[in-house]
Amino acid sequence: MKQDDYRHWVQLASKVTLLIVTTMIVAKAWAWLSTGSASMLGSLTDSLLDISASLMNFFVIKYALMPPDEDHRFGHGKAESLAGLGQAAFVSGSAILLFFHGLERVLNPVETKMALVGIWVSIFAIVATFTLVLIQRYVVARTGSIAVKADAMHYKGDLLLNFGVMMALLASHFGWFNIDGYVAVSVAFYLLINAIAIARESTHHLMDKELPSDDVERIKLLAIEHPKVHGFHELRTRQSGQTKFIQFHLELDRDISLIQAHQIASDVEQAIKVALSGQLDILIHQDIYEGDTDE
Repeated sequence: MKQDDYRHWVQLASKVTLLIVTTMIVAKAWAWLSTGSASMLGSLTDSLLDISASLMNFFVIKYALMPPDEDHRFGHGKAESLAGLGQAAFVSGSAILLFFHGLERVLNPVETKMALVGIWVSIFAIVATFTLVLIQRYVVARTGSIAVKADAMHYKGDLLLNFGVMMALLASHFGWFNIDGYVAVSVAFYLLINAIAIARESTHHLMDKELPSDDVERIKLLAIEHPKVHGFHELRTRQSGQTKFIQFHLELDRDISLIQAHQIASDVEQAIKVALSGQLDILIHQDIYEGDTDE
């Protein structure tokens, strides 16, 4: 995908996310003030964190899309992973606070006022979140952006979260007041699990974890598929933002010309670019074949 197309789609996803989440925050704040529900407060807290993370994503993505410069020869793509870690920190903190608030409501149930208001707001939040997830899923499929993927990860879970809040408010409407606290505690655990997942993936990118095993195996097959390639060694892969970095050594006959060696490496590089999705930065070194060696 071209850089301009990538920029268009990830920025569009960020703008749509900010618009939809802002609308949900206004609705949920009104519902919480009207009902006093702990589970609705949990849903509102989650949306406030969502928009904080999405705002951070909006600015970080702009930075991550900047072209390489003298100080950042490999580009700025890892800024997306830093944004993912920032999201994880925000979500973890709110999960802990929400857990204690929900626990207090479990021990001391409080009657929920105007539960029907909260129920209708939850239905609106479910529809809005579902629309957002569809948009983000489309953008991730086209770009593979880790920042948008991190956003989409917890918005998918928000569908269950909003459904749980609606069930808690419905239970409160019929007199089961302690359900509200249990849902708030469950939301806290859900937020913490999501935070751990986002932090793990972001850390993998920051620590230059190898590409998925399927991609690595495909690279290995393509490297030796060329009839004039005897083997390869020192294969290294990593990902930074949208760019996948691949480097390895090709083992070629000692008696071929430099032009031939360059053409063989170019053919292998082109085959990899056709087989793998996303933006690729491939570095291939040509070595003299010294007989049978291990990869």
